Amino acid sequence: MEAGFDDNAVIDEGRTGTQMIHRCAKLLTLITTNNRTGMRLVDLYKAADFSRPTAHRILQALVTERLVRQDSRTKKYFLGSLVYEMGLAAAPQFDLRDVCLPFLQRVAEATGDTVFLTIRSGFDGVCAARAEGAYPVKAFVTDVGRHRPLNVGGGAVALLSCFEDDEIERIYQANKLRLERDYPRFDVATMWEHIAHARKKGYFINEVLEVQEILSLAMPIFDRHGLPVGALSISALRKRLAGSFLREKIEILTNTLRDIQAELQAESKEGEA
Repeated sequence: MEAGFDDNAVIDEGRTGTQMIHRCAKLLTLITTNNRTGMRLVDLYKAADFSRPTAHRILQALVTERLVRQDSRTKKYFLGSLVYEMGLAAAPQFDLRDVCLPFLQRVAEATGDTVFLTIRSGFDGVCAARAEGAYPVKAFVTDVGRHRPLNVGGGAVALLSCFEDDEIERIYQANKLRLERDYPRFDVATMWEHIAHARKKGYFINEVLEVQEILSLAMPIFDRHGLPVGALSISALRKRLAGSFLREKIEILTNTLRDIQAELQAESKEGEA
């Protein structure tokens, strides 16, 4: 054996590292299961059967790595933004676009308007699918596959509103130069007002930057863990997103999102079987 090389120390270190991975996974699993409501430290260490200091130390490391976040007001723990980004990269067995396409068509037929599916790609929102309604004025605001900063567009902002403020600020800083260059009408204070509106109402009504006579109505899509995975939006002339028209379309989108989320949950269970 080489001088200074201790086989037992290597084995102990390996055991310690493996144990830490198991502990991290256990805490992440607990938080995932309860992500919609969050979990307190006391609930986590009791459920995991860890000591309080051990659970707290691991959680703080997970927060630093953005795998977990802690709400500053309630002190509850939720999944962090990095988990969402990793989930996008993991290429799940079901494709959100394939699940949503029939629902987009259903909304387009029910409203007569143009319907879009927006997903996140890094700091961008991407139009993943579109369905056209029968109304003669088509609101082709964006094309399938087009990338825009995640701070711009009804569907993107509806999705953005589901993130924590520090993640929203990080996305804004990453896109700041692009926004100044390509979207001179964009205003960061207005962005935060829009986010507050979307959080309060559960939907977002947006004045389309590129086509001022067009509005969009957008709502986020959540997976079975309560994580935002995309957004549906309807784009139409202003008069078609006002009064009774607006109320009707909010109801249609709400019901459709309920059905999409049920489909996503069913797909996830099939993938786990």
